[in-house]
Amino acid sequence: MTPVSFAIVLIALTSAVAGQLALKKAMDASNAAGFRAREFGRPLSAGMLLMTLQFFLNLGLLQRYDLSFIYPFQGLSVIIITFAAAIVLREKLTLQLTIGSALISAGIVLVSLS
Repeated sequence: MTPVSFAIVLIALTSAVAGQLALKKAMDASNAAGFRAREFGRPLSAGMLLMTLQFFLNLGLLQRYDLSFIYPFQGLSVIIITFAAAIVLREKLTLQLTIGSALISAGIVLVSLS
């Protein structure tokens, strides 16, 4: 994997995580202020843009690499989103959630190695 490809993988992963966080913020804002509020529209638009970017970056990566090579990087998003949600959104991080995220990611890595 070239440094450019690795950078694209990291950008795709970051876009997916940031997109999920933005969409969660938008949905929380819709509960508090409604769907017409600015607090809803901005994070929704940002989340949609980031998830679209991640989608097209993944398509480009799939053109060049096997899915079994790319998928473990996407599996990292489970752990990153868990900790990012705890930090950015102040969601409660339990031991059970942490262990579950680690087991899911370990399973993805094991499957990709076979």
